[in-house]
Amino acid sequence: MEKRIFIHSLLFPLAFVLVFWIVEIVEQTSGLSFVEFGVFPLHLDGLQGVLFSPFIHSDFNHLVSNSVPFFILLFMLVYFYRHISYRIFFQMYIMAGLCVWLGGREAWHIGASGVVYALAAFHFVSGIIRNDVRLLTLSAIVVFLYGGMVWGLLPIRPEISWEGHLWGAISGVVLAFYYRKYMIRRDKFDWEEEEDDDEEDDFTDNTGAISFTEATFTRDIDNSDEKLPK
Repeated sequence: MEKRIFIHSLLFPLAFVLVFWIVEIVEQTSGLSFVEFGVFPLHLDGLQGVLFSPFIHSDFNHLVSNSVPFFILLFMLVYFYRHISYRIFFQMYIMAGLCVWLGGREAWHIGASGVVYALAAFHFVSGIIRNDVRLLTLSAIVVFLYGGMVWGLLPIRPEISWEGHLWGAISGVVLAFYYRKYMIRRDKFDWEEEEDDDEEDDFTDNTGAISFTEATFTRDIDNSDEKLPK
């Protein structure tokens, strides 16, 4: 059973990352640009980006920097929060995109790093709330390996959507508190004080990077010319 759960937890993030790569390969080999499928704040034609922008990247470097942490963090979500993982994921996915559409600057916002920040913030805050050493450890490893996460929240580089990073992180924190009463029972590490518990993980509802880069592209509203912000 544990092996099947582990494999299932790999397949969902793998499917997303595979689509990321297919989209980028098609874009690069065909000469097409999918930038206008991104989020453009407060414009109706940019609202579709709430769904599509995480699949669109500016180049392969942008794609690689998002693919690895996205895969690791989404795997953690599905593995540790089994019964509610999909609900949490799609809620943070939509929340992060909508918040950028409502509060971002006038530019095309593309890339999966908003969702990456949401996942990382959710795991880290959830680990603190639950005092769960495993979640804290894995989240800290990801943040350490991709240390640009903190700087990505600040408006330092105009070509990076720091708004996407910031709103993604806020979405993750909000959901971590919202689901704080969903308790996780899991096996303890050998070096933890509690005795090992071999029961399957369960949930109880008591309420009833490398910098991650989110690229932006500005658009001249009057003449519809796109340009990469400098």
